[in-house]
Amino acid sequence: MSSAQEIDPNESPRALFAFELRRHRMAAGLTQQQFGDRIGYSDSQVAMVETLKRPPTRKFAELCDEKFGLDGAMTRLFMATKWQTAPEYFRPWLEDEQDATGLCSWEPMLIPGLFQTEAYAREMFATAPGITAEEVEERLAGRMRRQSILNRAKPPLISVIMDEAVLHRRIGGAHVLREQLQFVLEVAQRPEVTLQIVPYEAEAHCGLAGGGFIIAEKNGAPYAAYTDAQPVGRTIDDRQVIGQLAARYDVIRAEALPCKQSVKVIKEVVSRNDW
Repeated sequence: MSSAQEIDPNESPRALFAFELRRHRMAAGLTQQQFGDRIGYSDSQVAMVETLKRPPTRKFAELCDEKFGLDGAMTRLFMATKWQTAPEYFRPWLEDEQDATGLCSWEPMLIPGLFQTEAYAREMFATAPGITAEEVEERLAGRMRRQSILNRAKPPLISVIMDEAVLHRRIGGAHVLREQLQFVLEVAQRPEVTLQIVPYEAEAHCGLAGGGFIIAEKNGAPYAAYTDAQPVGRTIDDRQVIGQLAARYDVIRAEALPCKQSVKVIKEVVSRNDW
């Protein structure tokens, strides 16, 4: 991202914060240096927040509210950048994912979160013991906001491998699943997305020995991962463990069908007449 003018506020919570910061600063007739002087930050620090090169802090957001005379608006936007409505255990991963230039995902059980429709995701969130309808909708809103990375001017390269069983698990019933698979086919047409299916014929493979996982890369180098587990998943920053997951991903991918053949398998499921 070369300049603040190119920021799309719908791209991510952090992008919205940067967009609003610049909008309020310019409405006040202040340069980055003048505004920085008022809140005790350098002009370069203000510029880095406005261009998404540095995340804001709570103190920074509160000072913005104070100097712009806002009623906590920037602080609320800051809270959104920290994914406060998401489960606490998932928040570190959401922040890592936003910075990724590449994502590699393995899913043996479900459609990956980045590709889920609202109906499919709602059905899954509603299965959590004791969850309220309000909490379901909060998590659903977070899931849809998470997917905003797909619509960036420069979205991350996304490689997804799913087990064929995922295509047949009727989450929400036939209508919801069919709509979901149609959406997956649409996403698979994006140039930044690579989608592969591990067929039933692969039989036993290392991807079935544990849950799903996703690896975040920056400029080709893995730097974070998230693994599914019960009762909650976990974010990993240990380079050795991330390396082990990357090796496992390569082995799973070797069992997968080529992209065109994988798409054909999904189309066959969608077009069958026993729905």
